[in-house]
Order: sequence, then C-alpha cells, then structure tokens
Amino acid sequence: MSNTPYNEALAGTLIDSTIREKIVLVAVADPRESDEAVDASLDELALLVDTAGADVVERMVQRRDSPDHTWYIGKGKAEELKQLCLAVDADTVVFDNELSPGQQFNLEKLLGRTAIDRTAVILDIFGQNAHTLEGKAQVELALLRYRLPRLRRGADAKLSQQRGGVGARFGGGETKIEVDRRRIMRRINKLERDLDSLAETRQLQRKGRGRSGLASVAIVGYTNAGKSSLLNRLTDSGVLAEDRLFATLDPTTRRLALPGGEPVLLSDTVGFINRLPHGLVESFKGTLEVAALSDYLVHVVDASAADPEGQIDAVREVLGEIDATAVPELLVFNKADLAPDVAKQLVDDHEGSVAVSAVTGEGIDVFLRTLADRLRTLSVVHELVVPYDRGDVLAAVHREGEVVSVSDGPAAWTIRARLSDASAGRLSEFASGAPT
Repeated sequence: MSNTPYNEALAGTLIDSTIREKIVLVAVADPRESDEAVDASLDELALLVDTAGADVVERMVQRRDSPDHTWYIGKGKAEELKQLCLAVDADTVVFDNELSPGQQFNLEKLLGRTAIDRTAVILDIFGQNAHTLEGKAQVELALLRYRLPRLRRGADAKLSQQRGGVGARFGGGETKIEVDRRRIMRRINKLERDLDSLAETRQLQRKGRGRSGLASVAIVGYTNAGKSSLLNRLTDSGVLAEDRLFATLDPTTRRLALPGGEPVLLSDTVGFINRLPHGLVESFKGTLEVAALSDYLVHVVDASAADPEGQIDAVREVLGEIDATAVPELLVFNKADLAPDVAKQLVDDHEGSVAVSAVTGEGIDVFLRTLADRLRTLSVVHELVVPYDRGDVLAAVHREGEVVSVSDGPAAWTIRARLSDASAGRLSEFASGAPT
C-alpha cells in the first residue's frame, strides 16, 4: 500500500483486506424491540462485514434499558464476550451500536482485541470502493473525522525536540497525541478546501446542464436496491452494477429519452443504509446534493428485501438530512422478478408506485410512462410564435421540451410546448403571452 494521505487514513480502520478475519457481532437492544428487528439488523451488519472482507463466526445480543457507560454492554456480559472471543479465536468484535471513544478503548483493553462499531465497518467499505479523486477525498475526510476523537496517548507520549524558549526546561514537550491531532486537523482543513473547490466546479457543470433546459432526475435508494442496474437498463451506460453493498460511490449522469421524446438527465447516486454515519453524510454532501437539486427523485426499493418499508424510511431520513424531502419522488419497487407477490402488494400499498425488474426489463415501459407523466405535471405549457425563417428555434423547442401542438399561420408557426424555466427564458422573445 502506497504511503499517501488517503491510504494512511485507511490504515487500521477495520481489517487487512488480504486476509479474512474472524468477527464476533454484538448488539445491545431495547427490551421492547422485537427479536425479528434485532436479527434483521445483525443480518445486515453481517452482510456489511462480509462486504468489507471478513467472516462472522458468532453473535451476541444483550437487552438493556440503556447502554453501560464504560463497556456499552454490562460488565458481566463483557467478561462473557471475552470468553466467547477466546473460544472462537476471534480477531475483532463489531458492535451494531455506535461506541464512544472511551467505550471502544475500554472494550479493547478488556477483550485484548480490536473492538469497532457499525460506523467503522461502513467507512471501511467506502474506503475500499472509492476510486475517483473526489470519492477518495470524501472518504478520507469521513475517516479522519471518525479517528480524530479516538486518538490515544501512546508510550512515546513526549516529543522532547518540541521544547524551546525560556522556561521550556520546566515543562515537558508537546505530546505525540497533540502532534497527531494537529496533523489530522491540517489534513481535514485541506480536504474541506479541496472538496469546496470541486463543488464549485460541479456547480458550474450544473449551470451548464440547466442552460440545456433538460429536466434532472436522481435515482436514490437503499444500498444494493438496484439503482445502477436500473440506470444501465435505461441508458446502456455500463455503470458498475454488483450484488454487493455500496458498489457505487461516485454519481453518474446520463441522458435519457422518455416515451414522448422529451430528454431528461438521469443521475445515479450513492446508496443509503439504516443509520448511515452522519460523518459520511457530511462528507458526501457535495455528491448527495444532486438529489436535493434535481427536479424529481426515482426512489428505488428492493422488493425482495426483508424489510422494504424500513428501507424506505431509512432513505427518507437521509433525504431529510440533505434537504431533499421537498423534491417529489416516484417509488419504484425493483427485483419484482424475485418477489412478484410482495412487489404487487407494495404497489397496492403505495399509490402511484410501480414495480420493475432492472434485470429482466419487466415493468420498465410502465415506469418510463409514469415518470414522463409526473415530469409533465411539473412543466408549464408555453405558447410561442416562431417565424418560418427561424427553423433553428423550432428545432430547439423540440430538443429542449415537449411539443404539444404546432399550427401554421400566415408568416409563422404557433407552437404550444412544455418548457423548463431556463428554456422559456431563452425563448421569451417568441412568447405570444402568458404561459398556460
């Protein structure tokens, strides 16, 4: 592994990707929480661990009204966990709950092995899947924000070479933890500046797309719901689509022609998950804003999942964090070929939704017609009078909007078309009056 800041940030987060470590999962559940809900959450955590490159060998659940301040689990349960780890020769313990830095330190001291939480596993997966410059910067920023409060004072705590000045001999030098903290803060500040610069570039690109007059549609959804597969089915874009969590981190935008002929811009986004770490949401806000600034959301849901309704709620919670709840959405229940009865019931329960299979193509035509109809309700019909010698304007109307009707006059066409605000503004000199 090269000694870059990104790889330094990744070091020690979860596992060595060249081996398969043995993992024990631990959950602390509220006594009122059902066994099914606890098992479903641990199943998802096990899938996360597998995606990160490790093997789950055992599970442990404790029900408590509130977490223990020192070990999160009770002292007796912590001792039991230590014996379990020895029995199965576990390398790491992964908690389904978020651990404080103090709890993590105390657990590792007691257990004699690494103890991490769900957030660390998700960060590890993001670190493995980041490929673009922006994606790597976003992941590194989230990792450093996570690690900063978890810095620990080592044996070589004092750096005597840091001493200097009058009176310095009466006090120790700067501690190593202080140097590490300052170094991480410098790196965080640089990453934030770099991401701000990339955000400005993306904003210019977005303005260019806005001048094109095309509506923007963002595909959002739970991780592994099939968003990239749907984008590939619709646009033949060749985006990486794998049956694994968080296979897509970098947004991809493609042009799509709807059944009426009107073109739209369709963007894939990073998948969401239950309890998505707040640090990741903050770091990826620049990327996720593609959803908040779009005209419509295509919310893809895995109909074959154990809890589709829970996944819908989790996605909407993240959409709220990025101020995207006001954007209208179309629910699309994917993988209908794997669970046809469930998909049908979900469509019945959610009025206006559709069921599709991105793999087989089932329901795609209905989805496209529904999306086109929804977008039409957002656009305004404008009436334009275009002289016969301005064929370029007629072509622009056809290219940027949906032509409702064209009638011939003595010297000009009278065109009624649905146009975006940007297109209507550029063609305002041909407007015959107020939009309808």
